[in-house]
Amino acid sequence: MWTLYRWYCFSKTVLFFTFFIVRLPGSIGDLSYTVPEEMKRGALVGNIAKDLGMDSKGLLSRHARLDLKGTRKRFCDINVQSGEMVIEERIDREELCSSKVSCSLKYELVLEEPLELHQILVQVQDVNDNSPRFSNDEIKLEIRESAVRGARYPLTEAHDSDVGRNGIQNYSLEKNEHFTLAVHSNSDGGKRCELVLDKELDREQQQEVTLVLSATDGGTPPRSGTAVIHVTVLDANDNLPVFSQPVYKTSLPENSPMDTVVMTVSATDADEGANGEVSYEFSRISDKAARLFTIDKASGDIKVAGPIDYEDETEYEIRVQASDASGLASNAKVFIEITDVNDNAPVIFIKSLKNPVPENVLPGTEIGIVNVQDEDSEGDRPVRCTIQQNTPFKLNPSIRNYFSLVTTSKLDREEVNNYNITITATDEGVPPLSSSKTIHLSVADINDNPPVFEEQSYSAYVSENNKPGSSVCSVTARDPDWRQNGTVFYSLLPSEVNGVPLSSYLSINGDTGVIHAVRAFDYEQFRSFKVQVVARDNGSPPLSSNVTVSVFITDENDNSPQILYPTPEGKSFMTEMVPKAALSGSLLSKVIAVDADSGQNAWLSYQIVKSTDPGLFTIGVHSGEIRAQRDISESDSMKQNLVISVKDNGQPSLSTTCAVYLLISDNLAEVPELKDMSYEENNSKLTSYLIIALVSVSTFFLTFIILIIAVRLCHRRKPRLLFDGAVAIPSAYLPPNYADVDGTGTLRSTYNYDAYMTTGSRTSDFKFVTSYNDNTLLADSMLKKSPNDNDSIDFVDNGSKFSTLSYSAYVSENNKPGSSVCSVTARDPDWRQNGTVFYSLLPSEVNGVPLSSYLSINGDTGVIHAVRAFDYEQFRSFKVQVVARDNGSPPLSSNVTVSVFITDENDNSPQILYPTPEGNSFMTEMVPKAALSGSLLSKVIAVDADSGQNAWLSYQIVKSTDPGLFTIGVHSGEIRAQRDISESDSMKQNLVISVRDNGQPSLSTTCAVYLLISDNLAEVPELKDMSYEENNSKLTSYLIIALVSVSTFFLTFIILIIAVRLCHRRKPRLLFDGAVAIPSAYLPPNYADVDGTGTLRSTYNYDAYMTTGSRTSDFKFVTSYNDNTLPSGATLKRSPGDNSECLNFTSLDFTENASKCSTLRNH
Repeated sequence: MWTLYRWYCFSKTVLFFTFFIVRLPGSIGDLSYTVPEEMKRGALVGNIAKDLGMDSKGLLSRHARLDLKGTRKRFCDINVQSGEMVIEERIDREELCSSKVSCSLKYELVLEEPLELHQILVQVQDVNDNSPRFSNDEIKLEIRESAVRGARYPLTEAHDSDVGRNGIQNYSLEKNEHFTLAVHSNSDGGKRCELVLDKELDREQQQEVTLVLSATDGGTPPRSGTAVIHVTVLDANDNLPVFSQPVYKTSLPENSPMDTVVMTVSATDADEGANGEVSYEFSRISDKAARLFTIDKASGDIKVAGPIDYEDETEYEIRVQASDASGLASNAKVFIEITDVNDNAPVIFIKSLKNPVPENVLPGTEIGIVNVQDEDSEGDRPVRCTIQQNTPFKLNPSIRNYFSLVTTSKLDREEVNNYNITITATDEGVPPLSSSKTIHLSVADINDNPPVFEEQSYSAYVSENNKPGSSVCSVTARDPDWRQNGTVFYSLLPSEVNGVPLSSYLSINGDTGVIHAVRAFDYEQFRSFKVQVVARDNGSPPLSSNVTVSVFITDENDNSPQILYPTPEGKSFMTEMVPKAALSGSLLSKVIAVDADSGQNAWLSYQIVKSTDPGLFTIGVHSGEIRAQRDISESDSMKQNLVISVKDNGQPSLSTTCAVYLLISDNLAEVPELKDMSYEENNSKLTSYLIIALVSVSTFFLTFIILIIAVRLCHRRKPRLLFDGAVAIPSAYLPPNYADVDGTGTLRSTYNYDAYMTTGSRTSDFKFVTSYNDNTLLADSMLKKSPNDNDSIDFVDNGSKFSTLSYSAYVSENNKPGSSVCSVTARDPDWRQNGTVFYSLLPSEVNGVPLSSYLSINGDTGVIHAVRAFDYEQFRSFKVQVVARDNGSPPLSSNVTVSVFITDENDNSPQILYPTPEGNSFMTEMVPKAALSGSLLSKVIAVDADSGQNAWLSYQIVKSTDPGLFTIGVHSGEIRAQRDISESDSMKQNLVISVRDNGQPSLSTTCAVYLLISDNLAEVPELKDMSYEENNSKLTSYLIIALVSVSTFFLTFIILIIAVRLCHRRKPRLLFDGAVAIPSAYLPPNYADVDGTGTLRSTYNYDAYMTTGSRTSDFKFVTSYNDNTLPSGATLKRSPGDNSECLNFTSLDFTENASKCSTLRNH
């Protein structure tokens, strides 16, 4: 029952302390709490947020946390959601603080942003969870029977791990007749006891007395421990051991080695003999001290028995008892103070770290909190904390050993995306100790870089009439940011082009930046426009940048010339009056035409394709001015009809025709009734038919000629036989046009060769086609070989080879003479001179001028130089053959093609084609008085010999009689009325037009345009039909004559070809008739055979056949032929008896000499 009662009281005490934790306002630190030991996990300690006057949400937002000093266990933690401090793990006060009366946990509440530190002290209250305990369960005493009443004997003290009221409060002794117990209080609040003799002992009556000693603490319920005292009654002994001093104090450095003598206690006993011998032992010692110290029973030396650590305990109190042999004892106190040694390096704790760190943090921003702890004494605890200097960070000292890691400059992830920050902490001990810790810090990407285009602006050139969906150009933007922040998407900024949404013309691939055409462009609608391309990344918020893409529409010749004057109005035609007295060269009229195209496509040329009198009028090729080619006479017809063709300069060229009606008269009154002067369609169609027929016949004739030439060339390449059927040719037969070539010589080794040569060869005199073994002797080589020759001879068996198959060189026009164009390189693997390469240019012509006038080459290096300056307008490219030849014998060579491209420079001013003054006269345009605003009145036509942007022309009125009356198209050159023409406007209007190209620098030309506001031509009365006179239609006659001539010549040529073929068929192909055997040495027509085999160690004969019809041979050997020709596979041996008569006949006496040689052989 007593045990149950004590546990009930203990549990009530724990609950009491759990729910009534006291905040001690006078405690050290900002907050102080008291909590009993042994509380359950999760038990409430206190509400930190409330006690600090903070909102619990503030703890969460400021990343609040608790750091505990001096131990690796946390014991308590904070709930950042509620702000409460709770028990995290079991607290054992005896393990934590040992015998110290005051036991506390020191916490630091760390708040970030900004860094704030609060000290929290948690006092741990003792709970009576330990019972008093004697070091020995049995205490033995020896007391002399002579001991007097009142004698005192010190007893071993009991030990209780609890402190204060829970420590030992009383001792009690079981009732007996001899002893009582005296209890005394120590200076530290503990209790000690002495055994007091109350009745003298009589050894004869009782030799041993057994007593029970109890120690009781002051807890609720109280706990107790017991020991048995065995008292042995001895003979008389009247002196106790006496220590030299009641209290001993000493200091001991931590980390002292084992068996180090801490100090020596000494006690003396006045008795003699065995009663005077003193032994020592610990009468009261804590468990921790008992593991660290021992005492020598005989000498009293206290020694180190375990590791001494200042950080575990700074002071130990021990009771030492000295006793003699009879059991008399006395006690002394020993205080051992542990002195600190700098044996602990500082420990670095990263309490807080923002990782990764946004790259847009401002300098001075706190990104981490570093705490450095040193377990050594206060004198050694100050530490220095540093980081390396090559990082944009530094450590700022904060509270005590707390440091803030802050930025010193702006971070840029695109330059450095992570840092390794090494923190070094050094204490001030002797010697100083240090430790390091490396923080791996990443820089988080912030979308701080907009996409950047590779070019500041783009230019795209698109031909008009392009295919929808075709690529226009491509734009590229780079974003150095990471992942989605660096992903670029492209779009077109909405706008309008010529009043139409941009999306109707262009689209862009959002991923690749390729711009596509949605529809076909028309150069005549607009010639250029600009579009804004937006490159936007995928960041938040997204960043973007724009670039301007200038789209230029290039002109194609898709518009025929448009004739402005004369123009038919309905079924009536305009007639020009020509004075009868007009002289040669007089300006009679003018055809005005414009072309909606530009550049060379708008360059118009005029031509009279039909006229009543072809020799009477002429027209300016570029001006369209009709002038008298001779003086007008009375015999000339009054009615003159001209058909004018206006052709542009495009590819292909487009044209338009118009009719001009001229009336040779000085006044209308002289003109008789006129009929319609319209051009008869039937005559026009006849002319067209004649032209088509002439072209067709001519084309067919030329095709036929080309086919005949091609067939002849093919027949020449094929070998032909001189006979049909199985006929024989005499062994000594020579085909027509062949001659015998005979020669002698000596070859030292076996060789075989066949040589074939055609009669029509114009490039070589002798060629070896086939070689039958590797030792074949080349036609123009000499082989020298002796049996003793052992050296390796390098033959010219490798030609020079160029490093590339072809070369391309780009040269700006107007280049400096002597400048380098390009360099070619060829390699020859042969040795020495056989591998030495020389370069040369193959002679050719460029634009009708020898190549050497334009280029030269360094024979040793292969560097090609320009001899003169090039002109892009003369020619834009040409090709040249470079020959690489080695220095062998015979030399070998190889060729390579170098394509030279001339690049344009803006060196030509615009050339105005219309209007142009001729002599002192000026061209005047007629402007109707009723012309409305926007009416097309005239057009300035100009071209530029340059190309590309250098030929892109713009027109501007720089001076005018009435600046607000006319306007000109910037790119078209069309002059239009800016407003309606009124009667008040001056009849004579002069305009000065400036035409400027788009080159760098820009070049310009000006011209004057004279406009006459008048309706005079419109007042000419309407004229009737003036039929075209057939007798003056010379063009038709010329066409008929040409057609008949070509047809006749073609038919005659066909007849001649057929006749020649028939004649050839009737001629025999052989020079003889009869069936003869084909000799083994038969030769095809137009070929010569040279054949030989065997080893010739002396003079040898050979036969070579060459055509007599060769036009390029330098020599011929015509000798007599005999039938002793060396056959294939035979060996010729010459001896003095060889009959030489057989070797002197000619081809003319073939039969006679052949028989003679046969007779000689028989002999």
